[in-house]
Amino acid sequence: MSVDTPRRIVLLRHAKADWPQVSDHERPLAERGRTDAPVAGRRIAETGISFDLALCSTAVRTRETWKLAVHELPHRPRTVYEERLYEASLGELIALLNETPEDVNDLLVIGHNPGMHALSDALAGSAEGDTRARMNRGGFPTAAFAVVGFDGSWKSVEHGVGTLLEYWAPHD
Repeated sequence: MSVDTPRRIVLLRHAKADWPQVSDHERPLAERGRTDAPVAGRRIAETGISFDLALCSTAVRTRETWKLAVHELPHRPRTVYEERLYEASLGELIALLNETPEDVNDLLVIGHNPGMHALSDALAGSAEGDTRARMNRGGFPTAAFAVVGFDGSWKSVEHGVGTLLEYWAPHD
């Protein structure tokens, strides 16, 4: 892969979770989450991106979101359940992206806020149209996703490296 390889990252926040008497990591999806996750999956499929890899937090709500969303994609990418995505800081998220194998062109990350919003905003040195304004106005609700494109190596991912190509949220 050359240093100018075009790549895309889709950052998906888990769908709406319930608040039962369990630890935060074990919170399942709420009914609305079970409805929104496949809708987000269909909308991701409409982007036409064919993912080489999906990184999913180990939290119950992210795994359930992925399980419902992936069925809407034309093909299931290799999936890695990554415990470091849970409660990851912005720096930790960028470090995870830097570890992505170079044979991966398009990556899907299923994670949590504030991380997914912060990472989308930090990576996007520029944005298509009003995508950044819509993303920041909406606050990156559950089941929302952003698409960030950049050219180069995964090891070169840092603040401002990409372009915010698309932002979508349910109920918008």
